Amino acid sequence: MALSKKYLTGFILLLIGSPGLSQDFFGDTLKLAPVQVNATHLQKYAYGQWVRNLEKSALGQMSGMSLGQALQQGTGLFVREYGSGMLASLSVRGTAAGHNALFWNGLPVNSPSLGQADYSIFAMAGFDQVAVHYGSSGALYGTDAIGGAIHLENSPGYGTGHETSSKTRLGSFGRWDQELSYRYGGDVFAVKTSVYRNIAANRFPYADWASPGTPTRVQDHAAVSQVGWAQDLAIRLDQRQSVEASFWINEVDREIQPLLGSPERNQQLDWNIRGVVDYYNRRDNASWNVKAGLVRDKMRFNQEENLTLLALLGAELDWEHSDKWQSKTGIRLTHIKGSLATYSKEEQRLELYQSTNFKPLPRLGFSLQLRQLIHDGEPVPFTPGLGAAWTIINQEDQKWELTGNISRGFKIPTLNDRFWVPGGNPDLLPEQSWSREAGLNQSLKGARLQIKNRLAYYHMAVDQWVVWLPRGTFWTPENVRKVVNQGLEYFFESEWESGTWKLGLNLDYAFTRPIIKSDDQDQSRGKRLPYVPAHKVQGQLHAGRGAFSFFIRGQKTGERFVTTDNRGTLPAFALWGGGVQYDFRFSPWLKGDMGLSVHNIFDRDYQVLRLRPMPGRNFQFNVNLVL
Repeated sequence: MALSKKYLTGFILLLIGSPGLSQDFFGDTLKLAPVQVNATHLQKYAYGQWVRNLEKSALGQMSGMSLGQALQQGTGLFVREYGSGMLASLSVRGTAAGHNALFWNGLPVNSPSLGQADYSIFAMAGFDQVAVHYGSSGALYGTDAIGGAIHLENSPGYGTGHETSSKTRLGSFGRWDQELSYRYGGDVFAVKTSVYRNIAANRFPYADWASPGTPTRVQDHAAVSQVGWAQDLAIRLDQRQSVEASFWINEVDREIQPLLGSPERNQQLDWNIRGVVDYYNRRDNASWNVKAGLVRDKMRFNQEENLTLLALLGAELDWEHSDKWQSKTGIRLTHIKGSLATYSKEEQRLELYQSTNFKPLPRLGFSLQLRQLIHDGEPVPFTPGLGAAWTIINQEDQKWELTGNISRGFKIPTLNDRFWVPGGNPDLLPEQSWSREAGLNQSLKGARLQIKNRLAYYHMAVDQWVVWLPRGTFWTPENVRKVVNQGLEYFFESEWESGTWKLGLNLDYAFTRPIIKSDDQDQSRGKRLPYVPAHKVQGQLHAGRGAFSFFIRGQKTGERFVTTDNRGTLPAFALWGGGVQYDFRFSPWLKGDMGLSVHNIFDRDYQVLRLRPMPGRNFQFNVNLVL
């Protein structure tokens, strides 16, 4: 049953005014850095692969943003935006949107019907941590993780005391974001409640390249309204056992921004409910976990409604055999049901997986990952992965590490691919990939200066790629494409202290070259995949002294082809922005920060996707209060 915005807003207001949030419970908070827990959890069985975590301080500055906006500003990844606040899909290492898995507290949240996630509807208030796993990781996470995986997680925050925070952000073109959260962390019980409301009128001027004379118009059909509630609970049953639960309800109502020159006035409502419960039992040399989760998505496009349901039950055992051997064994059962406009189908997935670490030497480690998925009673291709990491220099002031891995990935055809009427093809094969990469990590640490570098080369081949093609009077999907992709990634981070000043510089660069090796259409062979820039570079300079800090951020996205025959292109564009922030403390129990930022400072006219204009210069002012 759909939950109307009126009732959801009323429930949120009731929650805000509940006695559990009274002034009697407010107090000082000792902040921890839970992102390190996330890093350890994801990297434990991923020797030779790279997991990048967005810093907690950076996430705090992104309140009110969507996950897509945060990834666009906080990483060098390319996010395909269909307009401001519209559908946002992710491309990691040149792959398609459906080749990247998205997890929330270990629960897969890619749409089973579309096979991808809309990163614009995941508000930052719904999670505490963001981690990006670069490269194929199907052996670790299962279907969809051909290009990479994004992990969103919530941390219990035991022992942090009481904290209440209020965040407000006002911006150009009718933007107004609000978030209210309460957190309590005791020795045995932790809870966090967050409610949010984000509004954007998106009435920005743009150049209408589809009309004679390129007149300047004002966008009049791109308004977005989002409201949601996220609830986290954690209980320590004793020194070894704990239960953690997270619940998230979200609603987004959007006017779909039309293409330039199009008279369409479409409306879309997304309603999502997600819940997950984990039981942990930790022993001296072993720990095991039981997970149950549910994802219910509803999407109404004009008058057409589509609903999907995903229910998951899993268990895994993590065993420390010795200092040299570690292993993890797991099983996961997933039930999926799709009730869409043209079909209603169900499917079952059973996954068995095993990961093993071996460290023959203190500086040398290997990871072997194995996974087998049984899809509706039929096995999909067996998925192995092997990685290694060798620390060649490990000194107090510097560390050098060589990494490498080879892995297989896969993607189950979506419900729409197999059952859409007309055109669905139930005989589609899973998409398959083989990936390999090699990397060099370096870190230098001095008295005042710290530097981190990473350079990686990767090669990926994706076969049985599903493409929708015209066949008679309708379109149908077929396994006809093979893509070979190779590229380079470079990441640089630095921190420097000079007297009372703290300065930092971050730089991301990606070179991506995905070539179509085979396709149903001859004119596509040997061409680059559309909407994948060959070059993307992003950097940020930040500095602070005392309570004041500022940043300057810039990015350049290279030229993109808009068709598989590479005849049409979108020009490269560069965006610059900056901001200033002031941290304050009025009393021992009241502190916060305020800031002003400007984006697209040179008012650049650009398009991420063809015929979809983006906003020009815009300003945002934010105030965060913490009790």
